Amino acid sequence: MATHKILVIDDSRVIRMRVRDMLPQGNFEVLEAKDGIEGLDAIRGQRPNLIMLDFLLPRMSGWEVFQEIQAQPDLQHIPLVLMSGRKEEVTEKISEPFEYFEFIQKPFEQKELIEAIKAAMTKARKPRPKAVVAAAPTVAATVGAADSGEVAALKAQVAKLEAEVVQLKGQVSKILTFIKQRMK
Repeated sequence: MATHKILVIDDSRVIRMRVRDMLPQGNFEVLEAKDGIEGLDAIRGQRPNLIMLDFLLPRMSGWEVFQEIQAQPDLQHIPLVLMSGRKEEVTEKISEPFEYFEFIQKPFEQKELIEAIKAAMTKARKPRPKAVVAAAPTVAATVGAADSGEVAALKAQVAKLEAEVVQLKGQVSKILTFIKQRMK
């Protein structure tokens, strides 16, 4: 029976399978989640030894999952590899250097994946400042139950809009490239 659990949270079945295939054969179980809510449920229920988290996810974004992990001291020490096709999506919300998790840009090769996992394991062991850990629950505790539902709904809308903006930026970039090629 597997003693280590690796959770891959990505809406792309291809990426989940690719990660599974790239991992060396060993004494671990690969768990999969296709969206942020399913991923967070798996984190809480399965307590994985490593989390591979896509930044753009349906239902609950990778950014929101990341914030939830960081707000809970019992989860924040799980090694985390954040994945995205565009690093600027991540650096817009989290400034570098990434102190407590590792980032890997999609698409990636097996060697890059293994190195990212090793780095994430090292970073997860770093001690966290107590002030940051203590501040997160205090902020959450000040929000009333009715307000927290509205805040969660607004956050979900903002995450969806941000994902749409990223997609639109990519489409505009492709259109501009096409136009420039045609003008030559």
